[in-house]
Amino acid sequence: MTTAVRGIRGATTADANTRDAILDATEDLVRQLCAENGINPADIASAIFSVTPDLTAAFPPEAARVRLEWSHVALISTTEIPVPGAVERCIRVLIHINTQKRQDEMKFVYLRGASNLRARATEPQGQ
Repeated sequence: MTTAVRGIRGATTADANTRDAILDATEDLVRQLCAENGINPADIASAIFSVTPDLTAAFPPEAARVRLEWSHVALISTTEIPVPGAVERCIRVLIHINTQKRQDEMKFVYLRGASNLRARATEPQGQ
């Protein structure tokens, strides 16, 4: 079977704009994504984290780097554009993994206040 790079998405919300709340929410999200998809850190190519503009107290990649020991994974964070009505205090992640699984076998995870994004993620393109 051929190995390919696949993307796995997930999102959650932080309870507050504090370092602990951001890192706790990020750690929970990443742990669940890894468990759902059987991810071994050695298979991770990179991960992109984003936060809504109302989260400024910490960088989400710190949770993966320090708490999950992803010290050799390329990690970066960015800020989402401020779309009116968007989920507040939202942390999103896109993890790129090397795997033999098909893209439709990847399991996305949406937690806490971001759970309504799950429905949007499964809608047909263009909706």
